[in-house]
Formats: sequence, structure tokens, C-alpha cells
Amino acid sequence: MTTVIPLVRHAAPTLSTLDTTSPETIRLHGLAENALATALHELRRIDATPATLRLATARATRAGTLLRRACESLNTVEG
Repeated sequence: MTTVIPLVRHAAPTLSTLDTTSPETIRLHGLAENALATALHELRRIDATPATLRLATARATRAGTLLRRACESLNTVEG
């Protein structure tokens, strides 16, 4: 006797209804990208010094803060 295994197709996940096109979200995203680019630029320098490493760390931290603020602004809009 043949065993039949049912193939269940789950529904696709729903898309987010967050408005990611708000000017504030776009601004924060752009600032975070610039901060990350600056951090990478400083890390890739051949003549890196402790000061440039501190600057890279500060820029990466700033990028994290900006991304958190962007997420918070999205959650405020949603809720």
C-alpha cells in the first residue's frame, strides 16, 4: 500500500505595512549610511592610528544610534 504524504503550502508572509518612505526615515537612513561609510574609510586607512580607530568606532556607534532612531520612528508611525 502506498503512503500518501500531503504537501501543504503555507501562505506567504504578509508584507510590512510600515511607511518607509517618510522623509524622517529616509533622512536617518542616509545619515546612518554616511556614518558607516566614514567608519569603513577610517578602518581601511593604511596609516591607521589610535585616533582614527576611535573615530571609526564613534562613527559606527553613531550609525547604530541613527538606525535605532529610524526603527523607533517607524514603530511610532505604525502603532
